[in-house]
Amino acid sequence: MKKSRKVVASGLVSLLAAATLAACGDAPEEETNTGTGGGSETPAVSDFLPCIVSDAGGFDDKSFNQLGYEGAKQAADELGVELKDVESNSENDYGPNLESLVGEGCDVIVTVGFALASATKESAAANPDIEYVLIDDSADGGEDGQTFDGKADEANIKPLLYNTAEAAFLAGYAAADYTKTGTVGTYGGMPFPTVTIFMDGFKQGAEYYAKEKKKDVEVVGWDGKNGSFTGGFEANEAATSTAKQILDQDVDVILPVGGPIYQGAITAIEDSGKDIAMLGVDADLYETDPATQPYVLTSILKGMKVSTYEAVLAAGKDEFDFAPYIGTLENGGVDIAPFHEFEDKVNPELESELETVRAGIIDGSIEVKSYLG
Repeated sequence: MKKSRKVVASGLVSLLAAATLAACGDAPEEETNTGTGGGSETPAVSDFLPCIVSDAGGFDDKSFNQLGYEGAKQAADELGVELKDVESNSENDYGPNLESLVGEGCDVIVTVGFALASATKESAAANPDIEYVLIDDSADGGEDGQTFDGKADEANIKPLLYNTAEAAFLAGYAAADYTKTGTVGTYGGMPFPTVTIFMDGFKQGAEYYAKEKKKDVEVVGWDGKNGSFTGGFEANEAATSTAKQILDQDVDVILPVGGPIYQGAITAIEDSGKDIAMLGVDADLYETDPATQPYVLTSILKGMKVSTYEAVLAAGKDEFDFAPYIGTLENGGVDIAPFHEFEDKVNPELESELETVRAGIIDGSIEVKSYLG
Protein backbone atom coordinates (compact mmCIF):
# COMPACT_ATOMS: atom_id res chain seq x y z
CA MET A 1 0.00 0.00 0.00
CA LYS A 2 1.26 3.47 -0.86
CA LYS A 3 2.25 5.35 2.25
CA SER A 4 0.05 8.30 3.20
CA ARG A 5 1.36 11.85 3.01
CA LYS A 6 0.92 14.11 6.01
CA VAL A 7 -0.03 17.73 5.46
CA VAL A 8 1.98 20.15 7.57
CA ALA A 9 -0.13 21.37 10.49
CA SER A 10 -0.27 25.04 9.45
CA GLY A 11 -1.42 24.09 5.97
CA LEU A 12 -4.13 21.79 7.33
CA VAL A 13 -5.39 24.48 9.69
CA SER A 14 -5.59 26.96 6.81
CA LEU A 15 -7.51 24.51 4.66
CA LEU A 16 -9.96 23.69 7.45
CA ALA A 17 -10.51 27.37 8.15
CA ALA A 18 -11.13 28.05 4.49
CA ALA A 19 -13.61 25.18 4.31
CA THR A 20 -15.47 26.48 7.36
CA LEU A 21 -15.71 29.99 5.94
CA ALA A 22 -16.86 28.66 2.61
CA ALA A 23 -19.58 26.65 4.32
CA CYS A 24 -20.81 29.87 5.93
CA GLY A 25 -20.81 31.67 2.60
CA ASP A 26 -17.87 33.95 3.45
CA ALA A 27 -14.89 32.53 1.57
CA PRO A 28 -11.62 34.45 2.02
CA GLU A 29 -10.49 36.70 -0.79
CA GLU A 30 -7.05 35.10 -0.88
CA GLU A 31 -5.63 31.82 0.32
CA THR A 32 -2.25 31.64 1.98
CA ASN A 33 0.37 29.62 0.15
CA THR A 34 1.84 27.17 2.62
CA GLY A 35 4.34 25.70 0.20
CA THR A 36 7.55 27.32 -0.98
CA GLY A 37 6.71 27.83 -4.63
CA GLY A 38 4.83 31.12 -4.23
CA GLY A 39 1.76 31.44 -6.41
CA SER A 40 0.01 28.20 -5.49
CA GLU A 41 -2.28 27.25 -2.62
CA THR A 42 -0.64 23.82 -2.38
CA PRO A 43 -0.01 22.86 1.26
CA ALA A 44 3.40 21.53 2.20
CA VAL A 45 3.71 17.79 2.82
CA SER A 46 5.97 16.27 5.42
CA ASP A 47 6.83 12.81 4.13
CA PHE A 48 6.69 12.95 0.35
CA LEU A 49 9.91 12.34 -1.57
CA PRO A 50 9.90 13.14 -5.31
CA CYS A 51 12.88 11.90 -7.32
CA ILE A 52 14.18 12.24 -10.86
CA VAL A 53 16.85 10.51 -12.93
CA SER A 54 18.30 11.90 -16.16
CA ASP A 55 19.39 10.07 -19.25
CA ALA A 56 23.00 10.34 -20.42
CA GLY A 57 22.50 13.95 -21.51
CA GLY A 58 22.41 15.24 -17.93
CA PHE A 59 20.23 17.94 -16.42
CA ASP A 60 22.12 20.79 -18.09
CA ASP A 61 21.48 19.58 -21.65
CA LYS A 62 19.43 22.75 -22.41
CA SER A 63 16.76 20.38 -23.66
CA PHE A 64 14.39 17.74 -22.29
CA ASN A 65 16.44 16.66 -19.26
CA GLN A 66 16.64 20.26 -18.13
CA LEU A 67 12.93 20.86 -18.73
CA GLY A 68 11.94 17.71 -16.83
CA TYR A 69 14.16 18.68 -13.91
CA GLU A 70 12.78 22.23 -13.79
CA GLY A 71 9.21 20.93 -13.73
CA ALA A 72 9.89 18.42 -10.96
CA LYS A 73 11.81 21.03 -8.94
CA GLN A 74 8.97 23.54 -9.24
CA ALA A 75 6.49 20.96 -7.95
CA ALA A 76 8.78 19.98 -5.07
CA ASP A 77 9.20 23.62 -4.09
CA GLU A 78 5.44 24.17 -4.05
CA LEU A 79 4.95 21.05 -1.96
CA GLY A 80 7.62 22.22 0.47
CA VAL A 81 9.84 19.17 0.00
CA GLU A 82 13.27 18.42 -1.43
CA LEU A 83 13.75 16.89 -4.88
CA LYS A 84 16.19 13.98 -5.03
CA ASP A 85 17.97 14.00 -8.38
CA VAL A 86 20.47 11.61 -9.92
CA GLU A 87 22.30 12.10 -13.21
CA SER A 88 23.27 9.29 -15.58
CA ASN A 89 26.57 9.40 -17.43
CA SER A 90 25.74 6.47 -19.70
CA GLU A 91 23.02 3.91 -20.32
CA ASN A 92 24.82 1.59 -17.90
CA ASP A 93 23.78 3.95 -15.08
CA TYR A 94 20.02 3.74 -15.64
CA GLY A 95 19.30 0.56 -13.68
CA PRO A 96 21.67 1.29 -10.78
CA ASN A 97 20.42 4.89 -10.52
CA LEU A 98 16.82 3.74 -10.29
CA GLU A 99 17.77 1.12 -7.73
CA SER A 100 19.48 3.78 -5.62
CA LEU A 101 16.38 6.01 -5.73
CA VAL A 102 14.18 3.11 -4.66
CA GLY A 103 16.54 2.65 -1.74
CA GLU A 104 16.11 6.31 -0.83
CA GLY A 105 12.39 5.73 -0.30
CA CYS A 106 11.13 7.78 -3.24
CA ASP A 107 7.34 8.10 -3.59
CA VAL A 108 7.42 9.15 -7.24
CA ILE A 109 10.32 8.72 -9.67
CA VAL A 110 10.52 10.73 -12.88
CA THR A 111 12.64 9.10 -15.59
CA VAL A 112 13.64 11.44 -18.39
CA GLY A 113 13.71 10.10 -21.90
CA PHE A 114 12.80 7.06 -23.95
CA ALA A 115 16.25 5.58 -23.36
CA LEU A 116 15.17 4.87 -19.77
CA ALA A 117 12.01 3.00 -20.79
CA SER A 118 13.36 -0.51 -20.26
CA ALA A 119 14.97 0.28 -16.91
CA THR A 120 11.83 2.13 -15.80
CA LYS A 121 9.57 -0.79 -16.61
CA GLU A 122 11.86 -3.19 -14.79
CA SER A 123 12.00 -0.97 -11.70
CA ALA A 124 8.23 -0.35 -11.76
CA ALA A 125 7.52 -4.08 -11.96
CA ALA A 126 9.72 -4.72 -8.94
CA ASN A 127 8.27 -1.79 -6.94
CA PRO A 128 4.50 -1.59 -7.50
CA ASP A 129 4.00 0.82 -4.57
CA ILE A 130 6.13 3.53 -6.21
CA GLU A 131 4.65 5.88 -8.81
CA TYR A 132 6.72 6.39 -11.97
CA VAL A 133 6.55 9.19 -14.52
CA LEU A 134 8.22 8.27 -17.81
CA ILE A 135 8.90 11.17 -20.14
CA ASP A 136 8.84 10.63 -23.89
CA ASP A 137 7.93 6.96 -24.03
CA SER A 138 4.65 5.08 -23.78
CA ALA A 139 6.16 2.21 -21.73
CA ASP A 140 3.91 0.14 -23.91
CA GLY A 141 4.69 -3.04 -25.79
CA GLY A 142 8.34 -2.41 -26.52
CA GLU A 143 11.40 -0.37 -25.70
CA ASP A 144 11.00 1.95 -28.70
CA GLY A 145 7.54 3.31 -27.86
CA GLN A 146 6.13 2.45 -31.28
CA THR A 147 3.22 0.28 -30.21
CA PHE A 148 1.28 2.82 -28.16
CA ASP A 149 -2.25 1.67 -27.32
CA GLY A 150 -2.92 3.87 -24.30
CA LYS A 151 -1.86 1.47 -21.56
CA ALA A 152 1.61 1.19 -20.04
CA ASP A 153 3.10 -2.26 -19.57
CA GLU A 154 3.26 -1.65 -15.82
CA ALA A 155 0.22 -0.22 -14.06
CA ASN A 156 2.28 2.18 -11.90
CA ILE A 157 3.83 4.10 -14.83
CA LYS A 158 2.39 7.36 -16.17
CA PRO A 159 3.71 8.14 -19.67
CA LEU A 160 4.17 11.78 -20.67
CA LEU A 161 4.04 11.94 -24.47
CA TYR A 162 4.10 14.79 -26.97
CA ASN A 163 2.73 14.80 -30.50
CA THR A 164 5.55 17.03 -31.66
CA ALA A 165 4.75 16.26 -35.29
CA GLU A 166 2.02 18.90 -35.02
CA ALA A 167 4.41 21.64 -33.90
CA ALA A 168 7.13 20.41 -36.29
CA PHE A 169 4.59 20.75 -39.12
CA LEU A 170 4.40 24.47 -38.33
CA ALA A 171 8.20 24.67 -38.20
CA GLY A 172 8.49 22.86 -41.54
CA TYR A 173 6.01 25.29 -43.08
CA ALA A 174 8.02 28.23 -41.71
CA ALA A 175 11.29 26.73 -42.95
CA ALA A 176 9.86 26.23 -46.43
CA ASP A 177 8.70 29.84 -46.48
CA TYR A 178 12.07 31.12 -45.26
CA THR A 179 14.44 29.11 -47.47
CA LYS A 180 16.17 30.96 -50.28
CA THR A 181 17.73 27.86 -51.84
CA GLY A 182 14.53 25.83 -51.91
CA THR A 183 16.15 23.07 -49.84
CA VAL A 184 15.69 22.41 -46.12
CA GLY A 185 17.17 19.53 -44.14
CA THR A 186 17.11 17.56 -40.95
CA TYR A 187 19.12 14.92 -39.12
CA GLY A 188 18.69 13.07 -35.84
CA GLY A 189 20.60 11.34 -33.09
CA MET A 190 19.10 7.88 -33.43
CA PRO A 191 16.01 6.67 -35.31
CA PHE A 192 13.71 6.35 -32.31
CA PRO A 193 10.06 7.36 -32.81
CA THR A 194 10.48 10.25 -30.37
CA VAL A 195 13.19 11.60 -32.70
CA THR A 196 11.65 10.83 -36.08
CA ILE A 197 8.30 12.30 -35.00
CA PHE A 198 9.95 15.73 -35.30
CA MET A 199 11.36 14.84 -38.71
CA ASP A 200 7.98 13.52 -39.86
CA GLY A 201 6.17 16.72 -38.97
CA PHE A 202 8.93 18.89 -40.42
CA LYS A 203 8.80 17.07 -43.74
CA GLN A 204 5.00 17.13 -43.88
CA GLY A 205 4.88 20.85 -43.09
CA ALA A 206 7.42 21.75 -45.77
CA GLU A 207 5.62 19.60 -48.33
CA TYR A 208 2.26 21.11 -47.39
CA TYR A 209 3.71 24.58 -47.94
CA ALA A 210 5.10 23.56 -51.33
CA LYS A 211 1.75 22.16 -52.38
CA GLU A 212 -0.28 25.14 -51.18
CA LYS A 213 2.09 27.74 -52.62
CA LYS A 214 2.90 25.70 -55.73
CA LYS A 215 6.61 26.12 -55.08
CA ASP A 216 9.46 23.63 -55.24
CA VAL A 217 10.80 22.84 -51.77
CA GLU A 218 13.02 19.82 -51.19
CA VAL A 219 13.52 18.12 -47.82
CA VAL A 220 16.78 16.22 -47.34
CA GLY A 221 17.91 14.06 -44.43
CA TRP A 222 14.61 12.21 -43.95
CA ASP A 223 12.34 10.55 -46.50
CA GLY A 224 9.75 9.30 -44.02
CA LYS A 225 11.47 5.97 -43.43
CA ASN A 226 15.20 6.51 -43.72
CA GLY A 227 17.46 9.44 -43.00
CA SER A 228 20.65 10.87 -41.56
CA PHE A 229 21.57 10.03 -37.97
CA THR A 230 24.65 10.57 -35.84
CA GLY A 231 24.35 7.28 -33.93
CA GLY A 232 23.98 8.95 -30.54
CA PHE A 233 23.08 12.12 -28.68
CA GLU A 234 26.45 13.65 -28.01
CA ALA A 235 27.83 16.95 -29.30
CA ASN A 236 30.71 15.21 -31.05
CA GLU A 237 32.39 15.02 -34.44
CA ALA A 238 29.64 12.78 -35.76
CA ALA A 239 27.11 15.51 -35.02
CA THR A 240 29.21 18.07 -36.87
CA SER A 241 30.04 15.87 -39.86
CA THR A 242 26.41 14.79 -40.27
CA ALA A 243 25.29 18.43 -40.19
CA LYS A 244 27.93 19.29 -42.82
CA GLN A 245 26.66 16.50 -45.08
CA ILE A 246 23.17 17.99 -44.87
CA LEU A 247 24.36 21.55 -45.47
CA ASP A 248 26.45 20.46 -48.46
CA GLN A 249 23.18 19.68 -50.25
CA ASP A 250 22.40 23.41 -50.59
CA VAL A 251 20.36 23.44 -47.37
CA ASP A 252 19.86 26.81 -45.71
CA VAL A 253 17.47 25.75 -42.93
CA ILE A 254 18.47 22.78 -40.77
CA LEU A 255 16.68 20.85 -38.03
CA PRO A 256 18.92 18.76 -35.72
CA VAL A 257 16.85 16.43 -33.49
CA GLY A 258 18.53 14.98 -30.45
CA GLY A 259 19.43 17.26 -27.57
CA PRO A 260 23.06 18.43 -27.70
CA ILE A 261 23.67 17.38 -31.34
CA TYR A 262 22.50 20.87 -32.35
CA GLN A 263 25.96 22.06 -31.29
CA GLY A 264 27.39 20.15 -34.23
CA ALA A 265 25.02 22.03 -36.52
CA ILE A 266 26.21 25.36 -35.11
CA THR A 267 29.82 24.38 -35.80
CA ALA A 268 28.92 23.32 -39.34
CA ILE A 269 27.01 26.55 -39.97
CA GLU A 270 29.90 28.68 -38.73
CA ASP A 271 32.40 26.70 -40.82
CA SER A 272 30.25 27.12 -43.92
CA GLY A 273 30.34 30.91 -43.84
CA LYS A 274 26.81 30.90 -45.31
CA ASP A 275 23.55 32.44 -44.16
CA ILE A 276 21.91 29.35 -42.64
CA ALA A 277 19.10 29.16 -40.08
CA MET A 278 18.58 26.43 -37.52
CA LEU A 279 15.55 25.04 -35.73
CA GLY A 280 15.72 23.95 -32.09
CA VAL A 281 13.79 21.15 -30.41
CA ASP A 282 12.21 20.51 -27.00
CA ALA A 283 13.03 23.89 -25.40
CA ASP A 284 13.29 27.38 -26.89
CA LEU A 285 16.96 27.13 -27.82
CA TYR A 286 17.18 30.91 -28.15
CA GLU A 287 16.48 31.16 -24.42
CA THR A 288 18.32 28.10 -23.10
CA ASP A 289 21.54 28.63 -25.08
CA PRO A 290 22.13 32.31 -25.92
CA ALA A 291 25.14 31.38 -28.08
CA THR A 292 22.69 30.05 -30.67
CA GLN A 293 20.65 33.25 -30.93
CA PRO A 294 22.01 34.48 -34.28
CA TYR A 295 21.05 31.16 -35.90
CA VAL A 296 17.73 30.07 -34.36
CA LEU A 297 14.74 30.67 -36.64
CA THR A 298 12.38 29.08 -34.11
CA SER A 299 12.19 26.00 -31.88
CA ILE A 300 9.74 23.10 -31.72
CA LEU A 301 8.55 23.03 -28.14
CA LYS A 302 7.47 20.24 -25.82
CA GLY A 303 5.62 21.29 -22.69
CA MET A 304 7.74 18.93 -20.63
CA LYS A 305 8.30 21.33 -17.75
CA VAL A 306 4.57 21.92 -17.23
CA SER A 307 3.48 18.30 -17.65
CA THR A 308 6.22 17.03 -15.32
CA TYR A 309 5.34 19.69 -12.77
CA GLU A 310 1.67 18.72 -12.89
CA ALA A 311 2.42 15.01 -12.54
CA VAL A 312 4.73 15.42 -9.54
CA LEU A 313 2.38 17.91 -7.89
CA ALA A 314 -0.53 15.49 -8.30
CA ALA A 315 1.54 12.69 -6.77
CA GLY A 316 2.35 14.87 -3.77
CA LYS A 317 -1.31 15.70 -3.28
CA ASP A 318 -2.46 12.06 -3.60
CA GLU A 319 -4.25 12.96 -6.82
CA PHE A 320 -2.01 10.98 -9.16
CA ASP A 321 -3.48 9.04 -12.06
CA PHE A 322 -1.73 6.80 -14.56
CA ALA A 323 -3.57 7.83 -17.72
CA PRO A 324 -1.05 8.74 -20.43
CA TYR A 325 -0.66 12.46 -21.08
CA ILE A 326 -0.35 13.44 -24.76
CA GLY A 327 0.67 17.01 -25.51
CA THR A 328 -0.87 18.55 -28.65
CA LEU A 329 -1.30 21.96 -30.23
CA GLU A 330 -4.84 22.00 -28.92
CA ASN A 331 -3.96 21.48 -25.26
CA GLY A 332 -0.75 23.53 -25.43
CA GLY A 333 1.51 20.55 -24.86
CA VAL A 334 3.48 21.33 -28.04
CA ASP A 335 4.07 24.56 -29.95
CA ILE A 336 6.71 26.61 -31.71
CA ALA A 337 8.74 29.43 -30.18
CA PRO A 338 8.78 33.05 -31.37
CA PHE A 339 11.02 34.00 -34.28
CA HIS A 340 13.07 36.27 -32.00
CA GLU A 341 15.87 37.85 -34.06
CA PHE A 342 14.34 36.51 -37.27
CA GLU A 343 11.11 38.44 -36.70
CA ASP A 344 12.11 41.04 -39.27
CA LYS A 345 13.57 38.44 -41.65
CA VAL A 346 10.51 36.24 -42.18
CA ASN A 347 7.69 37.18 -44.50
CA PRO A 348 5.17 39.55 -42.86
CA GLU A 349 2.34 37.17 -43.79
CA LEU A 350 3.96 34.11 -42.21
CA GLU A 351 2.54 34.57 -38.70
CA SER A 352 -1.06 34.78 -39.92
CA GLU A 353 -0.53 31.83 -42.26
CA LEU A 354 0.81 29.76 -39.38
CA GLU A 355 -2.26 30.60 -37.32
CA THR A 356 -4.45 29.35 -40.15
CA VAL A 357 -2.41 26.15 -40.41
CA ARG A 358 -2.52 25.72 -36.63
CA ALA A 359 -6.32 26.00 -36.66
CA GLY A 360 -6.49 23.46 -39.48
CA ILE A 361 -4.36 20.96 -37.55
CA ILE A 362 -6.50 21.39 -34.45
CA ASP A 363 -9.84 20.99 -36.24
CA GLY A 364 -8.52 18.09 -38.30
CA SER A 365 -8.84 19.69 -41.73
CA ILE A 366 -5.05 19.48 -42.07
CA GLU A 367 -3.80 15.96 -41.38
CA VAL A 368 -0.54 15.42 -39.52
CA LYS A 369 0.62 11.82 -39.33
CA SER A 370 2.68 10.47 -36.45
CA TYR A 371 2.94 7.32 -34.34
CA LEU A 372 0.75 9.06 -31.75
CA GLY A 373 -2.11 9.62 -34.16
